[in-house]
Amino acid sequence: MELDGYVDRLRTEFAAISEVAGDDVREVAERLVGPLDSAVRLVLLEALTAAADEITLELVPGSVHLRLRGSSPDFVVTTAAAPATAAPAATTPAPPAAATEGDNGAVARINFRPPESLKNRIEEAAGRDGLSVNTWLTRVATAALDQPAPHAPPSGRAGRVGWFG
Repeated sequence: MELDGYVDRLRTEFAAISEVAGDDVREVAERLVGPLDSAVRLVLLEALTAAADEITLELVPGSVHLRLRGSSPDFVVTTAAAPATAAPAATTPAPPAAATEGDNGAVARINFRPPESLKNRIEEAAGRDGLSVNTWLTRVATAALDQPAPHAPPSGRAGRVGWFG
């Protein structure tokens, strides 16, 4: 996506507004247009990122991300992978479900404080998958919760026998 057209349009609008004022205002407006270029691009990128985040919430387990290629933003759309039909179910985990019947789609916020080393590993894994950390964590948690529960370990300690072990 090219931002130049949007920035140029703003520059043109700014110049048109300054035309109704005197020469002093027009001169100041011309000097402000250059420094505003970077600020306008940054604000546009922030708006596009916020829009991608909102769309991602509606696409779970799919996602939309904004990536910069040079100074140009590109949208990356990831759809949920279809389950493989040829592989046995035990070796192919089911894709995370989007929402359960009782879920109204509302988004909740939790505070997660992993050790720094785990945080780094999560960020690397999300980056490899081309996902935001939030989307990656949501997918991993959903997949883990959708797996059948493991068998409960036997009670008591191994190697100990008797009532009081």
